[in-house]
This record gives sequence, C-alpha cells and structure tokens, in this order.
Amino acid sequence: MARLARGCRVTGDPSPDTIALTGVTATGFHGVYPDERRDGQRFVVDAVLHLDLSPAAASDDVADTVHYGELADDLVAAIERDPVDLIETLADRLAAVCLAREGVHRATITVHKPEAPIAVPFGDVAVTVTRDAAPARAVVALGANLGDRLAALDDAIRALAALPATRVAAHSRWHDSVALTPDGPDPSKPGYLNGIALIDTALAPTHLLHHLLRIEREHGRDRGSHVARWADRTLDLDLIQYGEVVRDDARLTLPHPRAHERAFVLEPWLDIDPDARLATHGPVAELLAALRASDRDAATADAPGGAP
Repeated sequence: MARLARGCRVTGDPSPDTIALTGVTATGFHGVYPDERRDGQRFVVDAVLHLDLSPAAASDDVADTVHYGELADDLVAAIERDPVDLIETLADRLAAVCLAREGVHRATITVHKPEAPIAVPFGDVAVTVTRDAAPARAVVALGANLGDRLAALDDAIRALAALPATRVAAHSRWHDSVALTPDGPDPSKPGYLNGIALIDTALAPTHLLHHLLRIEREHGRDRGSHVARWADRTLDLDLIQYGEVVRDDARLTLPHPRAHERAFVLEPWLDIDPDARLATHGPVAELLAALRASDRDAATADAPGGAP
C-alpha cells in the first residue's frame, strides 16, 4: 500500500451538496443616482450555498443544516440596510451573510436589479459573485492498537484528505505508546500507534466530527454504549482543537477536555508545530514538559528509598 509522506499537502474538493434559495426580493436604496437613493427599487437575490449536507441527512435535525427561512430574513435585512453605490458591493455583503452560517464554505450570490436606470429596453441586469469561507486550522489525533495499525492510520489520513473543503496541512510521524486503562498504563495490552494531523477546513466543527466518526466506523470502530471506554481500538480519531473555538455542549467539547493530560497527543503535535498552543491551556511545549516532570516525580516516589 502506498503511504503518504510525512507533512504531505493534499486537498479535498468543495462539497457537491448545495442549498439554493432564489428570488428573494426586497426594496433597497442602492445606486449611484440621487433618485435611486431617494425612491428605492426592487432587488432580487439568488443564493447558492455549498455545504456538507450528509450530517443533516443522517440526523434529520435542522441544527445540522442551514435554516433557509432564517437565511431569507437575513438576506432581506442586508438588502434593506445602509445603501451602497454598486450591486457588486451588495453582492459581496450578501455572500458574507451566507458564509456566516455554520458549515457554509462557499456561497454564490446573484443580485438582480430589474428596475435599473437604463435608457434602452432590457430584461434584467445582474451581478454574480462566488466567495469562499476562510478555513479553520483543526487538530485531529489518530490512534490504533488493533489489526494493521499503520495501514489504518495511513488510510485515515487519506480519508481526511478526501473530505470536502478540507486540506491536510501536515501530519506527524507515528509514535508508539502504552495503552491506557482506568488504573493507568497497561503494557500487557496491545500497544498504540499515535499521531496528529493538522487540517485546514471550512467544515463546521460538528460536521467534521460527523466525518471522523464515519471514518472510524468504516475501520470497524464501535462506539456503542456496550463498549468500555478503555477498550482496544481499530481506529480512534479525536477532534482536539478547531481554531480558537471553545464550546462545551451535549454534541461536542472543544478543545478536547483531556488533551492537556495526554503525552501521546502533545508529543506528535509538537513534532509538526513547535509553536502549538492548546486553547484554554497554553503552549503545548510547556504542557508536555509538565507531564514529563510529573512522570519523573512519580517514578522517583515509587523507587526504593525514594531514589531513582
């Protein structure tokens, strides 16, 4: 099996999924002429939003998609607020409204100005713009201790690279680690290979999590309630950090609540980003140094007579 080189850069295509909202109409006071600013006129907007709709299809929950009724209200409000000279400027404003929706990574906006002050007969004048969302840097931890660990981890990197609107910026070398249990490290259990991938993505955090869980399932991972938290794993993918997002709800906690305690996360992360910071906890280098110092202190305390 061909394997990706450390630090490879690959890209995923934009999601083919779209939501189209057409014919949104409102009165605005945009234009370069005084009578346009005084009297106003109709503007008609068509919006096409690119986003990953697979989480919504799986959950049947409006929280996993864009509420197009609310989006229509926001577009009307953007048309009706402070006037601008050009529909090009208005189109850019409306694209920003769409990209502010969680999960939207590309927006194509067409602004029609059917009552434009043109001296000859015409049917319509319109401007179309396409804008992309700025990607966020996400940190994904990978691990496996069952089966062909290396093949599973390499396959996972490829799967991350294939996600829509996502680029794998770098990934660490694979590190060996001892399996953790409720009683601490257990060298009698199969050992883990662990690593970190840095990805740039326009997927929303919950959409990215949806895909991480899907990739795990495709590699035989079972996260059912009947499976012990410390069970061996064919593949483990954890979303450690997503930009500067801090959240703690039933769906997702960011940053990962135990990342600062895990050398098998911090060490490979530091491999590829010496300046890495874990939001709410600080520089990764300092966190790793503190863990190592704690391990040394514990080893000293356990040694006969307190000596190493």
